[in-house]
Amino acid sequence: MKPVIFGLSGPSLTPDERAFFRDADPVGYILFKRNVETRAQLRALTDSLRALSGRDDVPILIDQEGGRVARMGPPEWPAFPAGPAFAALYQAAPMSAIQAMRANGEALGLMLAEVGVNVDCAPLLDVTQPDTTEAITIRAYGSEPMQVAALGRAMLEGLANAGVVGVVKHMPGHGRAIVDTHHALPTVTASEAELAVDLEPFRTLNHAMMGMTSHIVFDAWDPELPATLSPMVIGDVIRRRIGFDGFLMTDDIDMKALSGTAADKAAGAIAAGCDCVLDCWARMDEMVAIAARLDDIAPIARTRLDAAMASVAGKASSADFAALVAKRDALLVLA
Repeated sequence: MKPVIFGLSGPSLTPDERAFFRDADPVGYILFKRNVETRAQLRALTDSLRALSGRDDVPILIDQEGGRVARMGPPEWPAFPAGPAFAALYQAAPMSAIQAMRANGEALGLMLAEVGVNVDCAPLLDVTQPDTTEAITIRAYGSEPMQVAALGRAMLEGLANAGVVGVVKHMPGHGRAIVDTHHALPTVTASEAELAVDLEPFRTLNHAMMGMTSHIVFDAWDPELPATLSPMVIGDVIRRRIGFDGFLMTDDIDMKALSGTAADKAAGAIAAGCDCVLDCWARMDEMVAIAARLDDIAPIARTRLDAAMASVAGKASSADFAALVAKRDALLVLA
């Protein structure tokens, strides 16, 4: 098994993809709007990925946060609120916000599980600052670490109740970036003492089963390399200071924050200590190059992956989707 999660080009596997994925045996797959049409189509796609891999628990990921970051949406699926709605409620009624987020996470999980998706790239644990890039603020859970952790925990719990693994992101924190990593490489000049605020939600939830890195240079830790490619940030900050021992994947290595070939970036991330590379855009030449460059998944990474997927094995929420959404919405109006 190769330590990479690949994207797909369309709503069903092409013959070339089927042949390549069978040979490469990637860790898993990630879905985008180009892969999503209807419930029946999406379930058929995820079933085909499980059959191809020979693993019932093959990770099939999606970015389904709510708000603008939602690959499944109307009219086939309902829209979900983004993080700031829960942050606003938390300011008025913290316990109500936690209950609303837990119901929201469980409803999201039910929606994903119905179509065979078992990993959601949420929650964000990034602590916002006054100048945080809009790419984060429109999704984030707030500027107070305790609030961010409490809402993040509720999202993880709700997803897990429905049999879906959550992914905490973007480690070790994206809140001080003032540019969008999709387009440029941010450099954070905050001191170690200041960065302790960014680490706090991740430390609180360091038991999370999966995490995602950020493509950001932190001068206080490694002024040369972005976190995704930095052995110092991965090993000392994420693994030791945060205490995260879950399955660690990169953010999409195609983002413009990282430079070099896809294969070079993938190899650099694994060498730095990431368990797995996320390559989202289904470019066959790049996927072939990545698979050729990477060795098989490391035993410790495979152990972490198996533990993450086992944590939700056999879970199937008995809750009613409509009742969960109604509970969430009744609480959100209290903000």
